[in-house]
Amino acid sequence: MKILANDGISKSGILALEKGGFEVITTKVAQEQVANYVNENNVSVVLVRSATKVRKDIIDACPGLKIIGRGGVGMDNIDVDYAKSKGISVINTPASSSESVAELVFAHLFSGVRFLHDSNRNMPLEGDSNFEGLKKAYANGIELRGKTLGIVGIGRIGQATAKMALGLGMKVIAADSFIEKVDVSVVFFDGQSITTTIVSQSLESVFKEADFITLHVPAQEGYIIGAAELEIMKPGVGIVNCARGGVIDEVALVKALDSGKVLFAGLDVFENEPNPEITILMNQKISLTPHIGAATLEAQDRIGTELASQIISILKN
Repeated sequence: MKILANDGISKSGILALEKGGFEVITTKVAQEQVANYVNENNVSVVLVRSATKVRKDIIDACPGLKIIGRGGVGMDNIDVDYAKSKGISVINTPASSSESVAELVFAHLFSGVRFLHDSNRNMPLEGDSNFEGLKKAYANGIELRGKTLGIVGIGRIGQATAKMALGLGMKVIAADSFIEKVDVSVVFFDGQSITTTIVSQSLESVFKEADFITLHVPAQEGYIIGAAELEIMKPGVGIVNCARGGVIDEVALVKALDSGKVLFAGLDVFENEPNPEITILMNQKISLTPHIGAATLEAQDRIGTELASQIISILKN
């Protein structure tokens, strides 16, 4: 039985699938050719990350498809309900990349509060001629310790982010439409741990109280953060989005950055992905990454083996 991992899969995932008797194809097939390739090569399973979309047209065109797998959490690039209605199993790996995404959130937070994103742009250009000027420009950093982190969406990734914030000595507040409260345990290297309960509060109160805001939500119909939401936030707030593009009004965000209302933003995802707006890419107050939240070696290993385990369970049992 053949599996097309069109957006790639870790070596550990390939080995687990091959051990289970499957043939794994890692050839990158263009979006418009996926259906033809699946049919011509008798592919039973298609695995994707965020690049390849598996919509109704592909599902209808591939009657031999048994499983669609997403290496990651969000399923917005797959027509999940339609696939299930056709008897196709749809799987993902919600637990595999939480820590990786949370660490990227803090990479953006540290970058923002210490101006690393801008400093790393300007030091190669002016470090030898304007060292003292740059030193003065980046001298007003702030600490994360003691500040309030507002987490919008306190699911697995939100909880992983909360653990890191608590470890840094931050206060954590959260808003979630589905989770009323959650116990978060921070486990230390020596086996000791602390546990605290985070009670979900209103989105408005999180926006008003937080010094920094991080989003961990699926794709939405509208904006979670727009001009009205930015208006009620604290002056000098920092905002990070490593979730999905389209949950922040980027035009309103740029205006808030330009006015000084928002101190900095960290963006791993974008409204117009994979072609972010030039006003976003060139803004000196935005720390930028190209949708790499789950792109660590450790996470990809976990994703590959988790996908393999689910596929083997479904098709062998």
